[in-house]
Amino acid sequence: MGVVRERASAKVNLTLAVRGRRPDGYHELMSLVAFADLGDELVLDPKGPAAFRVVGPFARAIEGENLVARACGMVEEALKESSRKLSCDKAHDCDEALDNGCEALGGITLEKQLPVAAGLGGGSSDAAAFLRAFARGHPREASKLDLPAIAARLGADVPVCLVGRAAWMWGLGERVMPLAGFPTIDCVLVNPRVPLATSKVFAALGARPLGSEIPEPPKPHAFLSPPALFDHLGRHGNDLEAVAMALAPIIGDVLEMLRGAPGCRYPRLSGSGPTCVGFFDDAEAARRAARRIAERRPAWWVRACRLR
Repeated sequence: MGVVRERASAKVNLTLAVRGRRPDGYHELMSLVAFADLGDELVLDPKGPAAFRVVGPFARAIEGENLVARACGMVEEALKESSRKLSCDKAHDCDEALDNGCEALGGITLEKQLPVAAGLGGGSSDAAAFLRAFARGHPREASKLDLPAIAARLGADVPVCLVGRAAWMWGLGERVMPLAGFPTIDCVLVNPRVPLATSKVFAALGARPLGSEIPEPPKPHAFLSPPALFDHLGRHGNDLEAVAMALAPIIGDVLEMLRGAPGCRYPRLSGSGPTCVGFFDDAEAARRAARRIAERRPAWWVRACRLR
């Protein structure tokens, strides 16, 4: 297998309901998620020299352990536990390779094009892209592993990012149902370049505690046309928006800018923010709005894109 390329698409929460705080301290969620036709890119060279590097305009903004590195470690540990050999002929050679970090997996390059701590699931999407690249680059070894289970252990957003298309997600994020139908939607993403940690937003939310029995979510349904989706967006929003705006008031400026864009529908926060999204009837209207906002706020990250 040659070099494998995987797009780590930006995840956009179209709606997000926080149903309460569970006894274990985590939050029970229900969200409608779609993915943009832009994002980071992960490149895996299965036969290349061992390396992991991060490049791109937002590479230096990553703080702490990169989620791709953590995913790499989990894959290696799972390979050890299953006693499978990877890129070697003898068992002791394989153990030695796995003990040396990502050497058994080849060369990994992550190009960061998405803002960090932006509410776009960038790190989660990166980790999911690595898991997909691993499955393509090392199919025999990947067939022995439960990659969705590894995704769930990596973080709440990684399972839906592993699916990589419009879906309902609920629970902690580990329960994912891809949509049977979803229309192409043009939108504009706007990030004011002010990072906002998800943990801070949930801590400030003060969600009501849930009992020991977690309620089942409403039955998910598909959207076969833009009007059907827009009707749903008009009735459901993001429960984190007000809290995130209190922590980062500039979010209010972003939403006001989107509301003033001709043709913009239902501007809202994506995820825990601070990126906001506005929806449009066509690509040209979205591009015009993106140009207008970028001209007025040149320090912001502004992109017109399509959701799927």
